Amino acid sequence: MPLYRLDPRFPELFPDPLRTNGEGPACFGGDLSPERLFNAYRLGFFPWFAEGEPILWWHPDPRCVLYPEKLRVSKSMRPYFNQEKYRVTYDASFREVMEQCRALYRPGQWGSWITDELIDGYVGLHDLGIAHSVEVYEGEELVGGLYGLSLGRVFFGESMFFKRPNASKFGFISLVRRLSDRGYRIIDCQQETNHLLSLGAESIPRATFIDHLAPIDAEDTERGKWSAPD
Repeated sequence: MPLYRLDPRFPELFPDPLRTNGEGPACFGGDLSPERLFNAYRLGFFPWFAEGEPILWWHPDPRCVLYPEKLRVSKSMRPYFNQEKYRVTYDASFREVMEQCRALYRPGQWGSWITDELIDGYVGLHDLGIAHSVEVYEGEELVGGLYGLSLGRVFFGESMFFKRPNASKFGFISLVRRLSDRGYRIIDCQQETNHLLSLGAESIPRATFIDHLAPIDAEDTERGKWSAPD
């Protein structure tokens, strides 16, 4: 499969996803402007690259997703909700959530792909009411969270962090329940991990994932700041 080069002058132009590499990077170059990020996610591309590398865009095959109705909440997590151990908000500290995701140490990973330029691009999408964050608090301390994009009735998850046991899982479960109540069809988890599989995620063929993206333009997108849970 060819590795496509993106022209920074045309943020709307991406190749046909089915003609790109599903095992490695699909494209490189371009920029991280909110406009390009928006166009990328509509087609299923997302940026992932190390500091000092060119911008790399991915479109994996297979694709890890979660159908909200298939969410699994383990017995060990139920006391966290029954006892209201954590408190969840939405869009209260978007930039801070991204910075905490960048600071989280991940075994086997040197540094983070979340650069200042990437943060600025997603904050721009947040200002447009497209990118959203989930904050998890223990008392007044931010102890977990995650962020991603909402387009139509698809949520594209990006990254999460935790400072207390199961804090990111608590936030993710809370988010999935919110999305389910609002009729979301699918949550993009990008690449398979044991953590996501334990929550009910699964891998599907890339062509099937692309089919799920087709209705996005015809669906209403929840633009604007999301409110705290009722």
